[in-house]
Amino acid sequence: MRRPTSAASSSSLQGSNLQVFCKLASASAGVMSAPLSSPFSSAAKSDRLIIAFLIATLAASMFFWIFPELDLVVSRWFFSPNEGFISSSNTKLQGLRRSSRWALAGVIVVILLRMIWDTINGALTWSRVRKPIWLLAGLALGPGLLVNGLLKAHWGRPRPINVDVFGGDAVHQTVWVISDWCDRNCSFVSGEASSSAWLVAAALVTPKPVRLAATTVTLVYAGSLSLNRIAFGGHFLSDVVLAWLICGLIFAVLYRLIPDKAHPFCSGGTHP
Repeated sequence: MRRPTSAASSSSLQGSNLQVFCKLASASAGVMSAPLSSPFSSAAKSDRLIIAFLIATLAASMFFWIFPELDLVVSRWFFSPNEGFISSSNTKLQGLRRSSRWALAGVIVVILLRMIWDTINGALTWSRVRKPIWLLAGLALGPGLLVNGLLKAHWGRPRPINVDVFGGDAVHQTVWVISDWCDRNCSFVSGEASSSAWLVAAALVTPKPVRLAATTVTLVYAGSLSLNRIAFGGHFLSDVVLAWLICGLIFAVLYRLIPDKAHPFCSGGTHP
């Protein structure tokens, strides 16, 4: 239960929140309005990608807000009145889900080993470490902090399997609605879908000779993991779609903020 606050403290808190919001808005505006040297520059492409993800996230949120029944329609495809979400008992699909943890851990280990190897050999330049830093920061801020630390922990959206339409006792909640129908590890948004999006981001920065093949395979794999969560009754369609878009926005913003100019980061030589 929340404690009552005085009018003075409430006014002070609102003023403080307003100042924080204004600073964040100013910082965001500064990033988005950064001058571009060329419409074909890396910064310009990043800006367009940020805008695209932002518009897509807002459009998808509005769509699922206006048509909330779409989530229920899609979940019904995988639901049987007599057996529930029957795909959740499929051993092959269970194995697919478990594999995501190993895939995620494997990519992280490869990233760290490469950085350690470059450090040992004195080859750790900014141009080589920028993408690993981007990936690790994206994983920490996107799937880690924003999705699992904030949205899933505090938005309170019940999972399909817990909704009354599918045999549970909770009431279906629309996207972005904060409710008390779930206490922790809730449905909005999908943590595993956000991790799947990160795997695709990792594939996009693999060496050029294997990039197309790696991205194609990872997209199929990540899409299967995301669809699996809907089939299991663990998430709604909107949870998965918005997880991908929100994390894509985070990754794009980070890619824009992390400078891409190559400069010495570590060398074996001595300095005067």
